[in-house]
Order: sequence, then structure tokens, then C-alpha cells
Amino acid sequence: MPPDSTPLQWLMATQSRGVQPGLERMKRLLAALGDPQEKLRCLHVAGTNGKGSVSAFAESVLRSAGHRTGLYTSPHLVEFAERIRIDGVNADSTDIDAAINRLREATRGWGEGDQPTFFECVTAIAFDLFARAGCGIVVLETGMGGRLDATNTAPKLACAITPIGLDHMEWLGETLGKIAWEKAGILRPGIPVVIAPQEREAADALAAAAGEIGAPCEWVTAPMEKTPLGLAGSHQRWNAALALAMIGAAGFSPSAEVVAKGLRDVSWPGRFQRLSLRGGELILDGAHNLHAARQLVSTWREVHGERRCRLIFGALSDKDPSALLNELLPLAASVVLVPVPSPRSAKPADLAAVIAAASPSASGCKPVVHIAGSLREALVDNSDALPAPVGTPEYPVLLAGSLFLVGEALALLSGGEATLRSQ
Repeated sequence: MPPDSTPLQWLMATQSRGVQPGLERMKRLLAALGDPQEKLRCLHVAGTNGKGSVSAFAESVLRSAGHRTGLYTSPHLVEFAERIRIDGVNADSTDIDAAINRLREATRGWGEGDQPTFFECVTAIAFDLFARAGCGIVVLETGMGGRLDATNTAPKLACAITPIGLDHMEWLGETLGKIAWEKAGILRPGIPVVIAPQEREAADALAAAAGEIGAPCEWVTAPMEKTPLGLAGSHQRWNAALALAMIGAAGFSPSAEVVAKGLRDVSWPGRFQRLSLRGGELILDGAHNLHAARQLVSTWREVHGERRCRLIFGALSDKDPSALLNELLPLAASVVLVPVPSPRSAKPADLAAVIAAASPSASGCKPVVHIAGSLREALVDNSDALPAPVGTPEYPVLLAGSLFLVGEALALLSGGEATLRSQ
């Protein structure tokens, strides 16, 4: 990267370092920055699906209770600053630039093999900003796994484990048990952990890990009932219950009024996010793995019943896009296939072949399929060659398959572009 690059350009260029599991670089980096994480009190969330929603619920309730909060999540959808939120607001760009410059200076002269990865850099920057802002409580979402995740260097008051599924298997293992063991790496002796319902293999691995190190363990056995939530879907009631259990395990006792406000006011874009589009409805959902796709179908049925959609779909080639698409096809009256803004994008033509080979839906019909050259063409330009993706009471538009795609849609709809891709 040229020496006159902006701080954010320098940071985004570190994505070329890829994924390098391990905590030694992260510990060295934090030491060079003065160990800002030691000033923090954290709630730590791991799992496969629902991590972000649980983190968002917890932060919203704690902020409603008057705490100065930090929230660290990934990836970002449109703007990098979404990853680091202080009191519910994206971190200030000037403060982010200053933090990047501190990190850049701290690592100057380090050997090429010692340079921290992108996610390690971002996590260190978040810790630095949270400490300087005087955040009283910080909610951390793990990036991948847990044991070797950069967030696992932070001190914690309590942990939460969301439902575990098969994802990132090249890094975390081929079975639910191995993946659960990696996720359980965030646990600490004497630090309470709350756990969502799990498949048996994952549950056994988590229970064994908690018992082995002496982490008090609580299993969430019922969803949050009756209280209105700011996020759609019955699964969000389980996420809300897990978030509240984690808050309680950490020693906080917000009032019923505070809890109700925090759960109602929570915002977590890109997860069954409902927007108006040309007089109709557009729903955005990342649904980037099989568990999430199945949850999307369930939520769609809860909200729309047997009503079908106009599906705009794109996915990453390493996320089993065929399985995701087959899961969503029963919802679709028509499908527009688009590329995802990533070198890892699945090819729309390959996805069209998946639809051609799929069995007809229960109605006996296959959806009408079109291929667009870009999401802009499908969502904004309304090419004459494509059906206009205008939501109607009969056929709302559903955009799904990748958080990258959701981020691009949000940027396009706001008149901008999500130019900086995220891990």
C-alpha cells in the first residue's frame, strides 16, 4: 500500500494476509498498544448463527439501562464503522483513523511473518477505541470459532453460545463436536456461560468443556414470550432469551421496563429487514449458511404464510450456494440470480443450472429464472430483459444468500456504494 494511502485504505489492504489462526500476534499487538483490553468488562458471544442478534439485543438492553456501551460485530454491511459502535452509534471516522495510525505505528518494523491479520487489527482498534471512550460494558461477537479468535484476548464477565452448525469447517473441524469444542474455547474458569439449545453432539461437547474448566453453565430452555421485539422471527425470541440470560449471569439486573425498551428498540440490519420499495415490500436477509437459510424460510412462513416472493439471490462459492438456493426455492415465484461483489462469488449461470435440476415445488411449478449482470441491474436499473423487482402484496421481493449482497443492496438503495469489502 502506498505510504500516502488513507488510514482506512491501509487497514483494508491487510485483508490480503488472510486467516491465520493463533493468539500470539494478537497478544503482541495489544501489548504494543498498551493492552487496552485490560480496561474493559466484556460479554463474549460465540456460535454459528444468531451471534450478532444476541449481541445486539444485549447491548440495546444495557444501553437502555444507562450503561455506556461498546458493541463489536462483523462483518460490516456498508460502512466499516458499523463494526465498532459506542453507545449505539458507529465509531467516529476521525477516531477510527487515529486508532489505525496508532496501530500502524506500533507495528512499524515488524517482519512480514509477524504482521497481524485484518481481523486482529480491527479487534485491536475496537479495544483501543472502547477503552478511550470509557465504555462501561462491551459486547463482543466472535469472528470465527472462539478458541483462537482475536476477541478471545479480552477479559469477560460472562459468555454466551448460540446454536452451533456446520460452517467454516476448513478451520473449525468436520463435525459438530469439533466445532463446538472450538467455540467453547471462549470459556474461562469461574466465568458463567449461557447456552442456547443445541444438537446432541454439540451439547455434549459444550457441557464437557464447561465442566472440564469449571465454568458455571446455564442452558436456556424457553424463548422470550410476549414482549415485543425489534427483530422478526420466532428464533429471535430465543436470541433475546439468551441475551437476557447472559446479562443476568454477568450480574446485571435491568428492570422490566428497561428490558422491554431494549428489546423493542434493537436494530440489526440485514436479518429479515423489511423495507418499502416502489410501493411494495423488500426483505433483506443474509441467509449465508444452511441453518440461516432454513431459519429464513421459517420466518417467511410466520410472516407471509404461503405467499410467494420474487427472489433475488447471490452467494459465495464456498458457502454451498446450491444448498442455500434449494432451501429458498419453495418460496419463489421468480428468481433473479446476481453475482456477489467478491472474488468468491458463485456464478449466476451455475446457480441457474441448480434451479433447472431442482424438483418442482409443491405447486408443481418451477420459478421463472433470470440472470442479471449486477445487483444494480436487478434492483435499480430495471432492465427491460428482467422482471421489475417491485414488491406487491402478492409477491414481495426477497433478497438473500450473502451479507455482502445485503450490504451492496443497502448501499445502492441509499444512493451510494459499499466500496470496501469486508471479511
